[in-house]
Amino acid sequence: MREPVRDKGRLEHILTAIDYISAFTEGFSYDDLMNDPLHLHAVTHNVQIIGEAVYKILIEKMRHILVHDYYQINFEILWDILKNDLPTLKGQVSSYLSE
Repeated sequence: MREPVRDKGRLEHILTAIDYISAFTEGFSYDDLMNDPLHLHAVTHNVQIIGEAVYKILIEKMRHILVHDYYQINFEILWDILKNDLPTLKGQVSSYLSE
């Protein structure tokens, strides 16, 4: 049985991780991120947090790829997710939490 309080906490973790990713990549291009291991690892870690938080809810496959198949990460796809999908996810989660 799902626990709404825990789900709310997970959704809040998603928003926090998205905010961190936005801060870590602000002003960065794809090449900037690829050449900055500290920021790249911070971003990857926060995508893992998002994946773990939604393990049973939304994007489970991304988490498995980052955690278990880290050596096969396609960073161009990761960059596309950071720039295109995370803002949409943030809006959806924020809207859901405000209901």
